[in-house]
Amino acid sequence: MSSAYRLLRPVARTTRTTLRHPRPAYRPATRLICTTSQRNSTSWEQSDVEGKENIPQPLAYTADKYPNIQRDSRFAQLTQDHVSHFKSILDDSPSAIIDGLSQDQSSDLDPYNADWMRKYRGQSKLVLRPKTTEQVSQILKYCNDNKLAVVPQGGNTGLVGGSVPVFDEIVISLARMNEIRSFDEVSGILVADSGVILEVADNYLADRKHIFPLDLGAKGSCHVGGVVATNAGGLRLLRYGSMHGNILGLEAVLPDGTIVDDLSTLRKNNTGYDIKQLFIGGEGTIGIITAISVLCPQRSQAVSVAAFGVESFEKCQQAFIEAKKKLGEIISAFEFMDATSQRLMKIAKDRKLPLEGKYPFYVLIETSGSNAEHDQEKLEAFLEHVMSEEIVADGTVAENQTQQNELWACREGIAEALNHWGGVYKYDLSLPLPQLYDLVEKTRAKMQEAGVMGDTDEYPVVDVVGYGHMGDSNLHLNVPVRRFDKKVEKILEPWVYEQVQELKGSISAEHGLGIAKKDYIEYSRSSTMVGLMKGIKKMYDPNGIMNPYKYI
Repeated sequence: MSSAYRLLRPVARTTRTTLRHPRPAYRPATRLICTTSQRNSTSWEQSDVEGKENIPQPLAYTADKYPNIQRDSRFAQLTQDHVSHFKSILDDSPSAIIDGLSQDQSSDLDPYNADWMRKYRGQSKLVLRPKTTEQVSQILKYCNDNKLAVVPQGGNTGLVGGSVPVFDEIVISLARMNEIRSFDEVSGILVADSGVILEVADNYLADRKHIFPLDLGAKGSCHVGGVVATNAGGLRLLRYGSMHGNILGLEAVLPDGTIVDDLSTLRKNNTGYDIKQLFIGGEGTIGIITAISVLCPQRSQAVSVAAFGVESFEKCQQAFIEAKKKLGEIISAFEFMDATSQRLMKIAKDRKLPLEGKYPFYVLIETSGSNAEHDQEKLEAFLEHVMSEEIVADGTVAENQTQQNELWACREGIAEALNHWGGVYKYDLSLPLPQLYDLVEKTRAKMQEAGVMGDTDEYPVVDVVGYGHMGDSNLHLNVPVRRFDKKVEKILEPWVYEQVQELKGSISAEHGLGIAKKDYIEYSRSSTMVGLMKGIKKMYDPNGIMNPYKYI
């Protein structure tokens, strides 16, 4: 075995402290506040904290950056009469409505108008924060009758501009719908409001020895309804599958106010069309999800995390093959990162993997099982094999919770670190695994040839980064920039999508379409499929008020 390999005895863990998704540059930071004295309370909310006065404003509105998008003339302009009606629907809580029509409330509206990447910024003058499904129903019915466009919003941690307005759409925030309704410890089925924060749900389940079947770097901010509406993938998909398989039922409200009562807690229900699947990944374009029923696995009693330095992407693939062979029933994550991601992480966050050397690629593996001794034997046998066969060059295994968190931070913190320079062009792609990293190398070469990448401020592009979920064949192609630049955007798009199309991949593996990818869907879907989607949209939302200018 290589002398560089350092084996630390792995131990069990219960939960992992994860990074909160960064907010927009001018958005006040948030913290979780429990509304009772108990950590396992079923009612939580977010609260703003100080700091907004020192944070710069974004450069431009989305409508100004994309002049080809025009406001739909069918939609009415918001009036004071409309606002008064919404106030009559909502309760008297001061947090129920943000009215920027009657008075200037720009600082309060800003967090709802822009995404955390500082790339998209809308012009909404009104945010509605309903507390109940009935209130959502009344709001949507009134909006539909009066042709007022709306944007459903959860934690606003998306990456394609899908959760923020383009023009003056009304924002309907689900943040106050934050109750955990029930949990059955026998079946492992959780029923929760859409506005429950993912980390809150996971902590609640941890106290009951279960786990939410999805894990994201943004879990401290994103809502469970939002991850369902976007069909988020995340770090646990390799082990537990997608939202399409884990969601048993949901409650939603259609544009005309109809409440879709399909909050089933049955694992088997073969009675007709599975309508809920249209809302999973529908990005709020046909209705608003107000509650979910989700199957939650038993939380593993023994979890280990290991990180490796690897000499080539081919070696990463070999390590993945061996991991499936030798760790098949306990492997829960297999992530890869290139050297550039870790170099920029070191610059931005002064954080690095605890390996002696520097390598072209790094792999992070997590195993989750029920028998620590058995799992450790399997992991050690796997490690000895891949080291002796020179598949990996160096490695370390976390021996406690703190070390596990540190290893995961080097993977989960990449997105935040890359935003350090000013912005990031993000591409979330599904590609055949053997060609997964080729696109990163081609993109870097293209940036260099165009003369837009360099180490000084005159160059908009900092570098090109590749990392992602190797177990799902999901590449995160990131281009960190010092400023968003139309020249860079024209180099990247549609060229990136053309490359994906040639390989019969997907232009959106887990982030959705939003406004960023709406015009490029036919690089992944046939005209027949797009036509069917448009037909569904027209049937459910004939007035087009739900999250307009996006998706399809």
